[in-house]
Amino acid sequence: MAIDPAGVKMNALAAGSLRAHWKFFMWEGVVLLILGLAAIILPQVASIAIAILVGWLLLMSGIVGLLSSFAARHAPGFGWSLLSAVAGIVAGVVLLSSPLSGVVTLTLVLSAFLCVEGVVSIFYSLEHRRELTGRWAMLLFSGLVDLLLAALIFAGLPASAGWAIGVLVGINLVMGGTALIAVALHARAKAPSSV
Repeated sequence: MAIDPAGVKMNALAAGSLRAHWKFFMWEGVVLLILGLAAIILPQVASIAIAILVGWLLLMSGIVGLLSSFAARHAPGFGWSLLSAVAGIVAGVVLLSSPLSGVVTLTLVLSAFLCVEGVVSIFYSLEHRRELTGRWAMLLFSGLVDLLLAALIFAGLPASAGWAIGVLVGINLVMGGTALIAVALHARAKAPSSV
């Protein structure tokens, strides 16, 4: 079997970067873990907070879109731009006026997000495995849990909508935080003793 010098160099660079920045991974993991636990403990509050945040984001993007549409009203596609802005404003107002009903829609969006996040985490773990950075299995497990959570949401809608967003975002944050902490601890163990 031939040794690829470029691949060996990339493995060394990736491992060196992880060792040099393990504290950032640790802090990110701890913050994600704490936020995840808070969302699990108070799922209804987390679900409503997420619906309100998304409502504000849609409303603000719609207002900015409306202003820019009128500023460039002679540009091609003015009608479509205007329609898009109005849709953002309407969706934002609906979510802000009734965040509980918006939770069902957000639950569907969350399950789609968890599917994507799960697949991405699995590929991310395989990249870590290939780069020999260690603790890749925890990243793989996190991705598999995300896929399982997405399946649970699809199976239990709409009954799960009230608590699902908070609990599932919480579990996602806890798993992601735990995976990052595991990677950071492994990188710290491999770091020079001067750190």
